[in-house]
Amino acid sequence: MGRNIRKRRSPLTVKVIAASAAVALGGGGLLYAQMNASAHESNNSAQNYTKAAAASAVATISCPDVGQKLTNVPAKAKQGVATELANLDKQITEAYARLASTRQAQANDANFVQNAIVGPLKEKRAATINRIRLDITRVGGTFDNSLSQLAACTTQSANQTTAGQGNNGGQNNNGGQNNNGNTGQASAAPSASASASAPANIGGQAGNGPVAADFVDITKVAPNVLSKPAKTGQASTGTFTTRCGTNQNKNHNTDNVIVAPGVTNGAHHLHDYVGNQKVNAFATNDSMLAAPSSCQNQSDLSSYYWPVVRVQDGTQDFDQNADGGGKEGNVGKILTPVQAQIKYVGSPASKVVAMPQFLRIITGDAKTTTNGLANANAHWSCTGFENKVQLTTQYPICPQGSNVVRTFAFQSCWDGVNIDSANHRTHVAFADPASGVCGNGFKAIPQLTMRLVYKITPPTIQADGTVKNAFAVDGFPEQLHKPSTDHDDFISVTKNNLAATIANCINTGKRCQ
Repeated sequence: MGRNIRKRRSPLTVKVIAASAAVALGGGGLLYAQMNASAHESNNSAQNYTKAAAASAVATISCPDVGQKLTNVPAKAKQGVATELANLDKQITEAYARLASTRQAQANDANFVQNAIVGPLKEKRAATINRIRLDITRVGGTFDNSLSQLAACTTQSANQTTAGQGNNGGQNNNGGQNNNGNTGQASAAPSASASASAPANIGGQAGNGPVAADFVDITKVAPNVLSKPAKTGQASTGTFTTRCGTNQNKNHNTDNVIVAPGVTNGAHHLHDYVGNQKVNAFATNDSMLAAPSSCQNQSDLSSYYWPVVRVQDGTQDFDQNADGGGKEGNVGKILTPVQAQIKYVGSPASKVVAMPQFLRIITGDAKTTTNGLANANAHWSCTGFENKVQLTTQYPICPQGSNVVRTFAFQSCWDGVNIDSANHRTHVAFADPASGVCGNGFKAIPQLTMRLVYKITPPTIQADGTVKNAFAVDGFPEQLHKPSTDHDDFISVTKNNLAATIANCINTGKRCQ
């Protein structure tokens, strides 16, 4: 436990980069943006230009992610700690709502944000972190007192949220851990509905994104998909496909039982669920074993869930006045994928061991706008372009006849002991991107891959810099609906020896379903 997995990359080797683009964003010359380009792209644009007023306006709140720093929580303290971590998320959400509703006061008083929002937020967070300390130490655990220093939050101005979330240099193929060459989120466009004193780049139907520079015409992006690791003689070359539908029955909630068990609206955004049909904040291993499944193979009771995608076309959906929906900036028409492929694949370097029952994996990071891209694992593309272009920090504008595609490839190495970890990351890892080998005593497991296809009318950039028919993934409101915040969740629940069947199918080179 406590291993650092941030340097381990996917066995896959797609170079996921932001497209280089220069976008004139109207509004009477209010804002001009140039995307940073990847080193191997022909467009060498590398600066973002904004007016001083737009750059200095506070766009969002950035708080250290306490949960990511927790690597060892005693079993008896887990529920209490999870509840307090959910309280930290709720506090940020409430602070962002106050930030968004007090633009005029901010314009009138340069100290308003610090005195009325950020300062009180620090006090609440300090008290919550102290409760986490007590939860851990009262059952004999050890608390890292340096975590108390994570109470303070900062603000991000318009240019900070767009000038780059880290300059990561790894590779992945068809959806592994990104440590990519993205220079971050592009500069952004003004929102037509934003007040005169609001930041120029928050945009979106709810005033928290997406913005024009979050989109790119995929036909203008240089190919960036690289080759996969070479297979060894021990490679596991089979596949296992499970057919679980596309959530046609609208099984949604805003919980996240992995990160926030027992906490209603712990995700602050809406999820699609396929597979296990009885997953919410209060689901248990036993209740999931007894639940029905949407999968054709009724031995697959696993839960596969992801944030919904919405089209911001001016309409609202059933949750327009609900927590996790419109009340938290997730607005527009919810889209159901037209295809949802769930496939387990093998390792190029070795055989795989069966997934343990109730293994939990989260891939990607819902908070990249404030955390940076180190754990980003978002992959956006278009049908007909998937083998050429994969995007992390922009949504694709697809040509006529092409559909939007989200893909994920989960961590494929397991520590051999734990079905979860305190930060929900360190019990699993990505294999080495060049060799596909699992490091540090980790074992190769079947790699879960997912491909979601959406039929979306292509967005268009208007003369005033707004986006018509924008689409975006649901997320925490302060994350501004950035494409890089896309993520996916999985709980392995099987019966009738299905986990062993999947591993055997992959190890023997078969194509099973």
